[in-house]
Amino acid sequence: MIAGGGRAGLSVAIHLLGAGHAVTLLDRDAEVARAAFEMHGLVALAGDGTDPRLLHDAGMPRADVAVAMLPRDADNLAFAALSRACGAKRIMVRVKDETYRAIYKDTGVDRIISETEVFIGALATAIEHESVRTSMFLGNGGAAAFELQLTPGAQIAGRTVSEIAADPAFPRSCVFAGLYEPSGEIRAPRGNSVIAPLATLLLVAQRREISSVIEFMLRPA
Repeated sequence: MIAGGGRAGLSVAIHLLGAGHAVTLLDRDAEVARAAFEMHGLVALAGDGTDPRLLHDAGMPRADVAVAMLPRDADNLAFAALSRACGAKRIMVRVKDETYRAIYKDTGVDRIISETEVFIGALATAIEHESVRTSMFLGNGGAAAFELQLTPGAQIAGRTVSEIAADPAFPRSCVFAGLYEPSGEIRAPRGNSVIAPLATLLLVAQRREISSVIEFMLRPA
């Protein structure tokens, strides 16, 4: 169940519905709820996500996950507390004001997602490192996961993951998290996995070592 049919909330709901999940969307605006149903086939109810009667009638006691995507943190906090009282198994919130983070934790929220952290993780890394594609910060922001496509003639092409990791110049914090196939599918790297020319890699590293990782991976043979 998702409270908040704004651009972000609606996009999450549509994605989950397309992945085969049963989704209920709540929004105060009856027009938003109507459009979500008519245009996207979502179960959408018009009403206040901080109304305990609405949450109960909408099926919150049976919800696997309750997601708070309302415009105000105060309303998200109320939705989270009421969802917990109704018996939702997991609760997630989008936090806007970081001063609410500790309050959300005290309320028993399972996952707190900051749009600012996600935005900075993607944009700042892309600004600092032109060759990096998609990226996001991990943990407390000290590490990052990012995609890197090899350039023609990169020295690691044709070598195995084990051989690359054994290189004395290999940055110690770097981890191979995934290898993209030409079809776009991702596979888990093994020690004997060979890095193909022009491969796209999914890597994890300390932020302070990202430059060293890129330099090592793209170094010409």
